[in-house]
Amino acid sequence: MGAKLPTALQTPAYWALRGGLSLPLLAGPRPSLEAARALGRGFARLPVNRKRLVRAAEHLRYACPEFSAAERLEHASRSYEHLFMLGVEIAFAPRLMSEDAWIRHVELDTIAQGLRTILDDRPALLITGHCGNWELLGYAMALLGFPMHAIYRPLDNKPMDDWVRQTRSRRGLVLLDKFGALREIPALLDARAPIGFVADQNAGDRGMFVPFFGRLASTYKSIGMAAYQHRASVVVGQARRLGWNGREDRPVRDGFAAPVSGGGIRYRVEIEDVIHPDDWLSQPDPFFYLAARYRRAIERMIRRAPEQYLWMHRIWKSRPKHERLNRPFPDRLRDKLAALPWLGDADVDAIVGQSDRDREFLAEHGLTRLP
Repeated sequence: MGAKLPTALQTPAYWALRGGLSLPLLAGPRPSLEAARALGRGFARLPVNRKRLVRAAEHLRYACPEFSAAERLEHASRSYEHLFMLGVEIAFAPRLMSEDAWIRHVELDTIAQGLRTILDDRPALLITGHCGNWELLGYAMALLGFPMHAIYRPLDNKPMDDWVRQTRSRRGLVLLDKFGALREIPALLDARAPIGFVADQNAGDRGMFVPFFGRLASTYKSIGMAAYQHRASVVVGQARRLGWNGREDRPVRDGFAAPVSGGGIRYRVEIEDVIHPDDWLSQPDPFFYLAARYRRAIERMIRRAPEQYLWMHRIWKSRPKHERLNRPFPDRLRDKLAALPWLGDADVDAIVGQSDRDREFLAEHGLTRLP
């Protein structure tokens, strides 16, 4: 992370950025999305970005081994297209995601079970990943009438941070400071207020390591602790962009389908999994089961549109203790994997084998983290 901008320059930088964000609003959604897509592809192939592009393609090699080298590079480039398009969509969100306009941009699909869970007397945690548009997902849930709270990392630029909080709050989305959220979450869950997490970040060496695309990934323990302490249900979903994947999306049958127009900004809100306390309280390790299951749901969502995931993130950077110390795979961790009902013996063996290869790589290069 770069150095924080001096206080005296934050306000001028804020107005400069606001001015830049106004350009897409003048051009309109579809032309701006086309321009952002082209800029994203161009940026992806710049020499200065080569290291990140190679990393994204390498991540796709693990996650989607069925892809050829050319397909991996293409999806890595599309990931940058997606990232740049997200910037345009976030700029338009306060204008388009209003009480009377959002239905032109959002389809509601397979959400009945998720809504019933949120409306239940039990607290609910809403989980998504860096797939689709997680910002728009929060907007959509708030506009459906739920008092949404989302964990948010404050921006270093104070005027910009104030503006982001203000625009989000107009639609009923409350942002919780990531660094103080643990103090606020218990009272909110007791009040049955839904809380949203983007839950696929690398959680560091002290995280809980569960499978993600067949490879151990560090996952935050705080989500499982909150669910356990408050007996909360966990709803996993995403807002997936429609019409930009080079394929036809099937129309919604049981939900609400937005018109085909939408100015180019069209998303489908999909609920991938609903995890109730009864599902995980009876497990040998409830925390491990819960983290592994919502990670599995995020994985399935990503597979539905891999070009809409931020593959350049260092997803598997942190490694479990046995890999860092060059020790054999722990029997206890193998038993936890074997207890997951969706994993067979071959799946467990594959995860253990990948961990062994990662351990050998770290030892060979004198590292404690993957590059």
